[in-house]
Amino acid sequence: MDKIRCSWCEKDDLYRKYHDEEWGKPVYDDATIFEFLVLESFQAGLSWYTILKKREHFRLAFDDFKYRIIAKYPEEKVEELMQDAGIIRNRLKILATINNAKKFMEVQKEFGSFSKYIWSFVHGKPLMNQRESLKDIPATTEISDVLAKDLKKRGFKFLGSTVVYAHMQATGMVNDHVMDCWVRR
Repeated sequence: MDKIRCSWCEKDDLYRKYHDEEWGKPVYDDATIFEFLVLESFQAGLSWYTILKKREHFRLAFDDFKYRIIAKYPEEKVEELMQDAGIIRNRLKILATINNAKKFMEVQKEFGSFSKYIWSFVHGKPLMNQRESLKDIPATTEISDVLAKDLKKRGFKFLGSTVVYAHMQATGMVNDHVMDCWVRR
């Protein structure tokens, strides 16, 4: 018998694998949290599927999402990335990634880890939402509004409330798997 999944992921095996193995699973590791911040910020205005298809190339282009390396990217690296057809070639998003790597480390210094900081917005554990269907899933919430505002105050870029809520979903801060999805159980 086929597994019942959230309907958004039924496009192909890549999407199903991401849904089944990653989406909504709690992530407390700073390196993975940063990876999703980068990917979600590049996704702004695009589909997640577009980013997911390019994810491995993003990983290569951005030094395996190592924020300490990214924070020190010189202008030459920005130009190299702007020529890389394997990623989204948007100068503002590339510059935001470099900026966000620096801000990420500032938050780590202040809180001990970025994970402690970001998870504090949901008191350290996933919010278990009760979504019957995709139409019940909002694009933003009060918490994503507050978190996005705090990130902006700290100097982060391309992380508005919609992007932040998608990040919260991806990293399991909220569980938005619909009620009949096998992963939810």
